Amino acid sequence: MEKVVWRATVRAGMKEEYIRRHNEIWPEMVHALKEAGVCNYTIWMDGDELFGYYECEKGAGYALAYQAKDPTVCRWEESMKPVMQMRECRPVKVFDLA
Repeated sequence: MEKVVWRATVRAGMKEEYIRRHNEIWPEMVHALKEAGVCNYTIWMDGDELFGYYECEKGAGYALAYQAKDPTVCRWEESMKPVMQMRECRPVKVFDLA
C-alpha cells in the first residue's frame, strides 16, 4: 500500500479553529477521501506545525488525482486556506517496519 505524507503550518491564532474543523469534518469530505482510497489517515500537530499521513488502497497517484478534481475536497481545501498553509514536502523514506 502506498503512503502519502504532507506538512503544513497552522496560521497564527488558528489552532483551536483547525481542531474544531476536524472535529466537525464534513461527512461528504470523509466520503470523498474514502472514494479516493484513502485510509489510515492521521494528522499530528506540534506547536504550529502539522504533519499528515495516509495510506492509499488504490495507489497514491489515484488518491491524489481523485482529490485534485473532487469538488468537495477542493471546497474543503479552499475553506482551510485562512486556517493553514501547506508546505513543500518531499520526504525520503529511510526506514519502514513492515
